[in-house]
Amino acid sequence: MLRSFSKTNALPKALLRRQGQHLQQSRNLNNLRVGVCKEVDQGEARVVITPTNVEQLIKKGAVVSVEKGAGSKSGFSDALYENAGASIVSGDEVWKQDMVLKLREPTPDMLKKLENRTLINSLGTRINPELRDQLAQQGATCFDLTMLLRTLSRGQTFDVISSQANMAGYRAVIEAGHFMQRPFAGQMTAAGKIPPTRVMVVGAGVAGLAAIQSAKNLGAIVTAFDVRAAAAEQVESMGAQFLKVEFE
Repeated sequence: MLRSFSKTNALPKALLRRQGQHLQQSRNLNNLRVGVCKEVDQGEARVVITPTNVEQLIKKGAVVSVEKGAGSKSGFSDALYENAGASIVSGDEVWKQDMVLKLREPTPDMLKKLENRTLINSLGTRINPELRDQLAQQGATCFDLTMLLRTLSRGQTFDVISSQANMAGYRAVIEAGHFMQRPFAGQMTAAGKIPPTRVMVVGAGVAGLAAIQSAKNLGAIVTAFDVRAAAAEQVESMGAQFLKVEFE
């Protein structure tokens, strides 16, 4: 059974829907065993939940097991998870829990270990149909975090895609500043005047708005463009100038 869901920081809310209870919302997780996987993809430094999330789940009655070293690249040691109340287990053991949490797509071998239990994951159902079919054949339940509609209502608080795009916009400005090797803000020095940097942001979606905010905070003069005319109001509300281009 495949269903849509989203946002990494909101995973404790996702766990309120339990397999075998028709996904009915509850305030108590009733000793639900939750497994937290370590990400193994090259260059991946994220972890699916933090020690703070673990505390929230345990307060609701869950039993949390974290794979050894799962949060080390994100700055969360095994000791921090243990202090939050989690148990540190092996990679095989984490897949034996009632509900398994993983950020990136699992391998077919990982899914075999899941058997008919529940996975909360950014599965990418549309681009990984073979994983979807394998889960269905196993009788497993999967909440695909990439499939939740990105609306401005309740759905947005569970949106993994937007939360990652927000960080991408911030990172883009930081990387640009490092490449430029000059200050964003204008300066008046004894050697002369340095004008503020002019930044152009193309695309005023989630990442673009985050980039505008970051560049403005660093003192740059920011202009932004988007094919959606409605984005002009959002751009201007953040103190940037919207570039209007006449086109059909």
